[in-house]
Amino acid sequence: MPRGLTRITKLTSTFALASLLAGCMVGPDYQKPNLLLPAKWSTDKSTRAAQPAELAYWWTRMRDPQLDALIDRAIKGNLSVEVAQARVREARATLGQETGKLAPSLGTSSSVNRTKTSQTASTTGSENVFTQYQNGFDASWEIDLFGGKRRGVEAAKYGLDASEEELRNTMLVLVGDVASNYSQVRAAQARLALGARTARSQRQSAVLTKAKLEGGSGTTADVARAEALAASTEADLPTYEIARSTAVNRLGVLLGLPPATLSDELARSKPIPRPKFPLPVGIPADVLLTRPDVRMAERQLAQSTAKIGVAEAARYPSISLTGNIASQGLHVSDIAKNSTIGWAFGPTVTVPLFRGGQLKASVEVARAVRDQNFATYESSVLTAMEDVENAIVSLSQQRSRSAKLAVAVEAYRRADTASRSQYETGTLNYLDLLDGQRQLYAAEGALIDSQLAVTTAYITLNKALGGGWTGEVPTKIVTVDLQRTASR
Repeated sequence: MPRGLTRITKLTSTFALASLLAGCMVGPDYQKPNLLLPAKWSTDKSTRAAQPAELAYWWTRMRDPQLDALIDRAIKGNLSVEVAQARVREARATLGQETGKLAPSLGTSSSVNRTKTSQTASTTGSENVFTQYQNGFDASWEIDLFGGKRRGVEAAKYGLDASEEELRNTMLVLVGDVASNYSQVRAAQARLALGARTARSQRQSAVLTKAKLEGGSGTTADVARAEALAASTEADLPTYEIARSTAVNRLGVLLGLPPATLSDELARSKPIPRPKFPLPVGIPADVLLTRPDVRMAERQLAQSTAKIGVAEAARYPSISLTGNIASQGLHVSDIAKNSTIGWAFGPTVTVPLFRGGQLKASVEVARAVRDQNFATYESSVLTAMEDVENAIVSLSQQRSRSAKLAVAVEAYRRADTASRSQYETGTLNYLDLLDGQRQLYAAEGALIDSQLAVTTAYITLNKALGGGWTGEVPTKIVTVDLQRTASR
């Protein structure tokens, strides 16, 4: 057989063997865990099939356009969302890096060197100055014999999935925080209005009591009690103002704005958002699909499983094919002439013989990380189920409590109206009137707090079920102004 044909045959055999080996991938293939979950929530006593949760734009069911607008602005301006978006872009770039490692690399280099030799170095005994031109191409390709690079791409893909779930989880928390703080603003405004209205009424009662004293039918103690009750109610107002300002400031920060930016926008009082019922909650298995923190934990488990293959492949030999073509001469016109062209091509085999157990330890580390992530995934599922169970009970009980408090407030109001009439006609003493006013004020305050608790439980349940932002969120590269101030 001719020598040239023999070389071609050997080269072809080498490529065929390399291609065959490159189909091999060491390390475990990832399989999503099959967790056994209850068929329904513990509070579901119905025999009917559960309806899936309605999580898309769940906050719109509270029927407050201003809240809807604030959530839209928060998604666009929140700094935590910006951080999560940047992490998604980072993960995409990392995937590009890992994918690029599978392809051959090609480079070119050119140089011009001006050289002067000394007289002693020259054979003619005179100085010699010359210019050398060089141009060449270098190529290399590391064959992925045992799938280490493909496992790296696999791990990077799972990492990208995890970063996208982290972004969704960030938006889930953000939407819930905006809705919760907005509701707290409205509740604090309602308490302020109640306190101011009650204090005015109590001041009027104090004036009436003082008039009775001057008319000879009242007592000094009654006047003092009336004034003390009014002052005590007025003393509650700063507490509610603190709560209102704190919630407004928090909303500003959630929107990526200076804290007090929304003070004027939210100055006008509005009712506490009232959610629309009934609220379907689906089944426990839904949290595996709807909770972004659970999905993120599962993707991190998949990523750590792929990294076992990366570590395992490092224990095996690697083959790289390298080659270069170069041309050099003393004149530019010499470049690319056959007489000035040189080339080299051949494989390089790297075999890890002794590393002091490092490579084996790296595999064990990767397996331990995988086991940690599996336990984390299971824990995230249990936590998600706990969150939903608690939120279902809380919402149900808070609604029941709020309904009872509404009945109590109506009864106290009727009693207060009757007590005032009886007191003015002298058929009721002031202590009974005072006690009735205190009970009415306390009941009305408890009703406001209960209404807030119902709305908060509704928000918490939607968060527990995995309801977050369902619209588009850009994650493309943006220009960052490092000189921007806190005023944005």
